[in-house]
Amino acid sequence: MSLSSTNSVILTVTELNRRAKTLLESSFPLLWVAGEISNFKRYDSGHCYFSLKDGNAQVRCVMFRNKAALINFQPREGMQLEARALVSLYEARGDFQLTIEALRPAGLGALFAAYEKLKQKLESEGLFASEHKKTLPVFPQAVGIITSPAAAALSDVIAALKRRMPGLPIILYPCPVQGLDAAPQIASAIKKASTRKEVDVLILCRGGGSLEDLWAFNEEVVARAIATCTIPIVSGVGHETDFSIADFVADVRAATPTAAAELVSPNRSEWQTKLARQQSLLHRAAERQLQSKMQSLDVLSRRLQHPGERLRQQKSHLQALSHRLHLAPIRVLEKNNYRLKQLSQSLNHLKPSPERQQAHLQRLSHQFLQAMPRLLEQRKQKLAMLAARLEPWNPQTVLARGYALVSRPDGQLVRHGAQLSHGEPLSLQFVDSAVDVRVTKDLGTQGTLEI
Repeated sequence: MSLSSTNSVILTVTELNRRAKTLLESSFPLLWVAGEISNFKRYDSGHCYFSLKDGNAQVRCVMFRNKAALINFQPREGMQLEARALVSLYEARGDFQLTIEALRPAGLGALFAAYEKLKQKLESEGLFASEHKKTLPVFPQAVGIITSPAAAALSDVIAALKRRMPGLPIILYPCPVQGLDAAPQIASAIKKASTRKEVDVLILCRGGGSLEDLWAFNEEVVARAIATCTIPIVSGVGHETDFSIADFVADVRAATPTAAAELVSPNRSEWQTKLARQQSLLHRAAERQLQSKMQSLDVLSRRLQHPGERLRQQKSHLQALSHRLHLAPIRVLEKNNYRLKQLSQSLNHLKPSPERQQAHLQRLSHQFLQAMPRLLEQRKQKLAMLAARLEPWNPQTVLARGYALVSRPDGQLVRHGAQLSHGEPLSLQFVDSAVDVRVTKDLGTQGTLEI
């Protein structure tokens, strides 16, 4: 289902990791990875775990017991290594990792430097380019083998060819495959086969060995002879982990000489090919499943706790609980006693006491009797002060100075003469008496009041 589908698919984490694992393992072939080893650790199970890193990145690696047993040196922290590995994913954790098949130290002195220098030179010239590779014939009419007649791998190649396709013509182009003069003679044999055109495909055949033993196939003269050959060449030099310049220039590189024979000879039948492929896939799947389980077992073994330690922890925890259980009733009893005392004190304060109330009443009565005279005296003083302040405004005081209040019969005071009219009755209030009067003239014209 494509990602653009309108129907969204929700995967579990397990399913997602399984798909990612399948995608990684099917997309990457067995490859070489170079880097610096870090955090190397070999467990009691025999499995090794470490990381390979360079200046910018690192990747986790696992090497299982059966592969680790083949290492002929002791990996150390910081060592530069080359690892033959399969890209994989540890499903339980979702960790990207490399499953290591083989390890070897990186760099072998001057030979390795010369190897790298020539490799870079030829690669820059395009001798390794895939567009220059020739396709192997499906049904070759004859197969040529370039090797030494004394080479141990020759009999294996011939046996493989006869087993896969009996009757297939085989032509040997003899030459030494090791020594100082081996490279020119190998190049001469390649040119001879290319000129004669007696075969449809050539096999460069050489068994495994050290870098020095295989050096003839790293010479420039051999590489250029392979590049100019008109016949497809399969390089079957060394073991699976051995790589030579001839491997990169050849049209096809085989892991071993026998594998080269299998590549150039046709299959007997389609069903045998499919069966072999399925068998290989099943074997690899079972191996990976076993490796995954072994890796999971290593993870679980690190988490496994010794029963004695577990029992000691449980005993310590049980003792702590027992101590807390023993103290709990005492603490509850102390808490309740304290609460009871608090409630008892509160109750004593709330409990009525006639004697206490009578004594309190007597104190209040005594305080009241003492306070009343002082309060009356304070009120008298305040009243006298207020009276003194009001005295200047007392009308009797004003009248005593010779003034009189003029009012109408209804009691309304007359403040201005213009308010009066002729004949209007009025009342004059003196300090000691009052008299009734009548206006005889308008006061505005200097009238008088008639008494």
